[in-house]
Amino acid sequence: MEVKDYIIQESDKLFCQYGFKSVTMDDIAKHLGMSKKTIYQHFKDKDELVNILIKDKLSVQDCNMGLSAKNARDAVEEIFFAIDNMHELLTGMNPKLFYDLQKYHPKAWLYFKNFREKKLGKVISENLERGVKEGFYRKEIKIDILAQMRLAQVDIIFNQHDHYTTNKYTIAQVMIELTEHFLQGICNQKGIEQINQYKQKSTQAQQPL
Repeated sequence: MEVKDYIIQESDKLFCQYGFKSVTMDDIAKHLGMSKKTIYQHFKDKDELVNILIKDKLSVQDCNMGLSAKNARDAVEEIFFAIDNMHELLTGMNPKLFYDLQKYHPKAWLYFKNFREKKLGKVISENLERGVKEGFYRKEIKIDILAQMRLAQVDIIFNQHDHYTTNKYTIAQVMIELTEHFLQGICNQKGIEQINQYKQKSTQAQQPL
């Protein structure tokens, strides 16, 4: 792994645990066991490091969403793929990460906002259209309204996490719970049966041999 990629990878671990504001370049250097001079050879400052990190993470997410849509047998399974991805992405993540991003790293926050509006919104709408076409989602749903509502749920979790977590649930648990609730609401009876099948398969896969 190149030094620059290694710095990004290890910095991401620190940011996810402590938030962007709390982690300094000194902390990163100490964690990496290298001098700050070496880090500054690759990044002008912490803001540039955060900008590149967020851009890379969003690019990976965009790729993951595309793969989920391509590999899923139907719209319902695509949501289950998304739930698995959320669990991996958000588990252990400090909820204040997004507050810090918005307040202290405006360029990186703009990357996130553009991703939310242009990429995530499109994927949600396409999944809703797919589910209706495949006969798993209720045909009378208003796709434009529900796509915006789903984006609003994401915003609430990232910006008002304290109202939901209350130190009892992780941000991943809250997001997965809301996603499952959303999926149940848009499915017809055929879709509910499909949900139960995927849940059963998931449970069986998690059981020890």
